Amino acid sequence: MATQVLILDDERNYLLILQALLEGSGYAVTALDDPEMGMAYLEESEVDVVITDMKMPKMTGQEVLERVKKTYPHVPVIIMTAFGSIEAAVEAMRVGAYDYVTKPFSNDELMLTVGKAAQYAKAKRENLMLRQTLEERFSVHQVIGRSKAMGQVLELVERAAPSRSTVLIMGESGTGKEMVAKAIHFASPRKDGPFISVNCMALSTGVLESELFGHEKGSFTGAVARKRGRFEMAHGGTLLLDEVGELTPELQVKLLRVLQERTFERVGGTESVEVDIRVVAATNKNLQEAVAAGTFREDLFYRLNVVRIDMPALRERREDIPLLSSHFLRKYASENGKPLQGFSTEAMDALTGYEWPGNVRQLQNVVERCVVLASGELIGVDDLPAELRDEETQYKSAVDLLPVQLNLSDTLERIEAALVRRALARADFVQVKAAEMLGISKSLLQYKLKKYNIAGH
Repeated sequence: MATQVLILDDERNYLLILQALLEGSGYAVTALDDPEMGMAYLEESEVDVVITDMKMPKMTGQEVLERVKKTYPHVPVIIMTAFGSIEAAVEAMRVGAYDYVTKPFSNDELMLTVGKAAQYAKAKRENLMLRQTLEERFSVHQVIGRSKAMGQVLELVERAAPSRSTVLIMGESGTGKEMVAKAIHFASPRKDGPFISVNCMALSTGVLESELFGHEKGSFTGAVARKRGRFEMAHGGTLLLDEVGELTPELQVKLLRVLQERTFERVGGTESVEVDIRVVAATNKNLQEAVAAGTFREDLFYRLNVVRIDMPALRERREDIPLLSSHFLRKYASENGKPLQGFSTEAMDALTGYEWPGNVRQLQNVVERCVVLASGELIGVDDLPAELRDEETQYKSAVDLLPVQLNLSDTLERIEAALVRRALARADFVQVKAAEMLGISKSLLQYKLKKYNIAGH
């Protein structure tokens, strides 16, 4: 698609020359001698670059610039001015003009300036689209889950996001802590600022300190230039400290100071750097136990634990497994060009009954594997990894959901009644089919329906 250029100049000769010159180079040009009409045109049309004369009767170039920057901040404005008015053009650049050209202009100079402005506009547009995509992808409404446990998580996210308070996300590995951190960021007033993440476990202590706080030139061997740390990079936005429970005692002290004062020094430096950030911390460790064991500072724990979000393990929200599985199937089927329709009933039962020690991340990997290896339209039990087909694992997972202390006879009757109800539903209440599913006679099924007061139709 050609770059859309709007030219505003009350001198028609210049309009005709500019239009011919730019159209000859492949630009789509709209040339107007009335700046007020130009403002109306901007409201109705997509424009990539605006070129405006500085002196016009109805509206000055400065006023055009102010209107464009206020309403369309991503659109670069090039000012045209006479040689004697360069100071005004320089002032216009100070308040937001992309560049200026002097009349009479060199064709090569003008084309170079417009070309750079067009590239700038394209980059800004792509950045805006990327940010909108990220905002949509990581919005609260995109976090998948209808379970009560996930409902509580999302309610906390929506209530905490507008504030500046530090958030601590705790949960097993693979439960989606980073996804929730991003949802907090994109639901907050800081959504247009950066989201910066650092894994506190992935780096050695010396390297992590430099990553967090930056360093000055010459502060250690290999420090050939000043480097900004993650705290500086996150200025105006959100910093995610992943696996914060792995910080050494020395770094815990430094982090505590940043949280208290919002200032720090780079490694090897003496200058205080002030930052405006929102900190979200995540860990798969129980920090309260770490405090009791003396491996994590109590004062730092309380600084981090302002708003706490506990991520449920996948086995604690099994009703979300069909939703997540279908989401991942659509994603990987699309990526691999496979016309998969879904999972067989038996395969979904196996997915729902498994313990998922690796949580959502493990489920995602399993579904991707199934999509890649599947040959039919449905993913069946035979397409699942061996550990998910193991009946002992399935029964163990089901038993783990039951209370530790229970009445065996009463519990077995409840389980039997639930199995009868499920078989009836899957057989569309055809009793013969339900009996076959359960491996019993129709008369025995009818006896159990009466015993458990279950409607057989």
